[in-house]
Amino acid sequence: MEIAYIGLGSNIGERERYLYTALKEMDTDAAIQIIDLSSIYETEPVGVTSQPVFLNMVAEIKTTYTPYELLDCLQEIEGQCKRTRELKWGPRTLDLDILLYNQENMKSERLEIPHPRMKERGFVLIPLFEVNPQLVKNELYEEYKSVLKPSQCAVKVWQKKNEVLKHLR
Repeated sequence: MEIAYIGLGSNIGERERYLYTALKEMDTDAAIQIIDLSSIYETEPVGVTSQPVFLNMVAEIKTTYTPYELLDCLQEIEGQCKRTRELKWGPRTLDLDILLYNQENMKSERLEIPHPRMKERGFVLIPLFEVNPQLVKNELYEEYKSVLKPSQCAVKVWQKKNEVLKHLR
């Protein structure tokens, strides 16, 4: 089994329901096992700022999928939640990103791991470090800590981790 970290986000429609739908879909997939989840955070949009605020979180998973198989699975889940890709960084019902996959470093037209903009986004790093505090102890944290200042990332807890875990049980 491989270890991966998935970023989840939603800012239109029933945001919370879309996140939980994605988690349940991943959890029922025989090739995916959810290991841990972050709290859900409410965050300001990045890029296109004239849109609703997001709910974001991170899931740590074990998987037998290759990175491309995992990407296909996540995109299928996005499709089930009526995700459309009309405007880059625009509003979306559901966004699922592979942030890390083991220690892989890969770049293709379809997929880049680690996620290329991860280090610029407090709404990714804060839940990622919540799920795996060990990442804080390595160079990843040192490289990214400048974006973790609350004044720069407008990230606040929307639903605590223990509540998130209750929803899945």
